[in-house]
Parts: sequence; C-alpha cells; structure tokens
Amino acid sequence: MSPTLSPSLQAKLCDIIAEYTTGGSDRKIPGLHCAGTRGIASEEPMSVDTMFWVASFTKLATSVACMQLVEQGLLHLDDVDQVESICPELKDVKVLTSTPEGKLELVDKVRRITLRMLLNHTAGFGYAFEDEKLAEFGRPVGADDFSGEAVHRINRPLVNQPGEVFQYGVSMDWVGVIIERFSGKSLEEYFREKIFEPLGMHSVTFHPSEEAKANLAYMNRRASDGKLTHTDHLYQEPLFARGDVKVPCAGGHGCFGKPTEFTRLISMLLNDGLDAPTGTRFLNPSTVREMFKDQIPDKPRYSNVCVPVAKPELANPTPLTPMPDDHTEGWGLSFSISHFPSSTGRAAGAGSWEGLANLFWFADRTNNIGCIIATQILPYGDRLVLECSDRIETEIYKALQEETGKI
Repeated sequence: MSPTLSPSLQAKLCDIIAEYTTGGSDRKIPGLHCAGTRGIASEEPMSVDTMFWVASFTKLATSVACMQLVEQGLLHLDDVDQVESICPELKDVKVLTSTPEGKLELVDKVRRITLRMLLNHTAGFGYAFEDEKLAEFGRPVGADDFSGEAVHRINRPLVNQPGEVFQYGVSMDWVGVIIERFSGKSLEEYFREKIFEPLGMHSVTFHPSEEAKANLAYMNRRASDGKLTHTDHLYQEPLFARGDVKVPCAGGHGCFGKPTEFTRLISMLLNDGLDAPTGTRFLNPSTVREMFKDQIPDKPRYSNVCVPVAKPELANPTPLTPMPDDHTEGWGLSFSISHFPSSTGRAAGAGSWEGLANLFWFADRTNNIGCIIATQILPYGDRLVLECSDRIETEIYKALQEETGKI
C-alpha cells in the first residue's frame, strides 16, 4: 500500500469522523486528520498540533526503552535477582487476598517477580480503578492510580500470585522505575535521548511546559444519556507543577504529547525497529519479534469474560462489545496480541493497546499498517469512539484489499 492515503480514502475517513464530531478540522499531512474542537467547553478547533494526555500510550515507549537495555545485555527478562537488587521493594511485596468470609488479608508471595512478568502483566499487580480488592484496601482514604506520588501509584500489594494469571495493572510503572534506577536517568531524560528526539517526537514529555499546557486538549466526560460535558483532567500533578518542580515520571501513564508523533514509534516497530526517515535503528528485528510474540500462551485472555470496574466514572466494564465465547487474545511485551483476524481486517498477530481517555493504537506487521485514534473522553470504552474507530479501520483495510487484492 502506498505510504499516503488515496484521496478517495481520505474523503471517506473524513466523512466518518465528521459524523462523530462538531466543529472544524485540520489535515496538514495526508494520513493525519483531526476534527472537532479542543473540547466540548472550547470553540477553538482541534489541531494536529494539540497536546493530549496520552495515558497508557506511555507504556509503549517504556517497553521500547526497556527492550533497548535488554538487547544490550544490561537488563534481563528472567533474572529475579537483578529485579530485586534494583527494586528491593519487590522482594517482600505481599499479595492481597480475600477470605471466604470476605475479609481482606495480606499473604506472602510464592514466587519471585521477573522483568518479563512486569512487561506481560503477570507479576500480580492491578489497578485500583478496576480491582475491587485494591479499591477496598485503600478505604477510607481511597487509592489513586493517577497521583503523581509514587507511594500512592505503585507501592501497593499484589492482587495475584506472580506468574499465575494475567491482570492489567501498574507493572509498567515498575518497569519505568527499573529503567531509571539502572540508567541513573529519569525517564524524561532517557526517553528524550534514546527515543523521542531521534524519532522526531519532540512534543512528548512527562513535564509539559507552560506553552504545552496552553495547547492542551480539554478533557470531556460522556454521560449515560450520551451527552458530552467538560471535566477536569485526571492526571493533574504535572499540569500544576511550576518552575523546577518535577513530578515523578510514570512509565505506565505519564506522557503528554501530540498523538500524531506516536505514529513514528509505531512505524518504527512495523519496520523491524528501524526508523525509515532517518535510518536510525532503535531495536533489532529479533527484539521486535519478541515484543510481538504472545508471552502468555498458557493464560489466554478470553474476550467475552465480563470484567467489572471499581470506578465506573473512569472505565466501562468489559467486554466493550460482545465477542464469541472462544475468542481469545494474548499479550506481548507490554501490549495486546490478537489471536484471530478482526472483523475490520486486522491480521492475527497484530499488536494493539489503548489509553484511558479513549485513545487507541494498533500495529499490524503482517499488512504493514498502523493506526492511532485519539480522543480525550472519559470513561474508557466510549461506544461512539469505538464505533468510529472500527469504521475507520474497516475502510483502511478495504482500500488495502482493493489496491493489492490481498487480505
């Protein structure tokens, strides 16, 4: 497929997006499009240069940084001694369990945590906005997954025994801590030197400048009646920081930036770790293949299993759309791996993930297609955003089939 979208496909995608947005649009580069305003409370048009809180898109950068150190032989995926020497907190962390009587208690973990477990979310950590045990454990004060203070964000018990089950949680924040302590640099410094600046991701940062804050998209909330209203940003500490104050870098959710720049990161992964525009290699092909390999083949994620949430104001329960009971997904080194082709055309083996404010990315290495859909809407799992995303993806794959005769 050509590196830019055909005029007819661009027109179709623009028409689809227009059905879900109000206000102006901006399309400076073929293949990049935005529509609407900076928020429901703003009349200023959205721009491809508008800054977003990209939330868990951060995890992709954290995994790339981690795997750079792994392929250099500096970090090791399965070395428990190294993990505990860098993060001694993980040596004695307890597991939060619930007794038959419903009482919470802390028990010893039965195995040690590896870096691979942290990357594939089998280390035992959870998120308090999803896990009822963690939410209850934090009462009456509560538990804030998005506080800038590390003591609130990651110094918490496990909710599963390490290595036993997949559960999405704060594991990637611990990967970020490992990178910082091993390298002696903050994630901001390491990412900027090793990833962001060489890839041209100049806006992406853990510490937004005053100029970046002034260009930040508004956060919005979808009510039960479908109406959008303005709401405050969820991850606020970096936005309130002034002067030399630096909020700790959150490797799981802490980045702000222009979503368009994350296409460079996805393109690099599609190209086996090589950035085509600059010729810079960020990862070896074998490392990228390992990242896209299902790391939990014995623990498939059943798509149709209902997963409730502890804080419905932040996320809708899953599944977001009904799926066949036998439909499963895997997990690579920090992102989801599809086991089956999707109804939109995405191939089995594609990697994908999302951000809490309804941001979505995928990288289909079989068909060499990557895509980002980015909004600033809570709660996660917005039906209209998902519907729009599926329609866009379907049109992209239809165009590929018409052009190549494949898929």
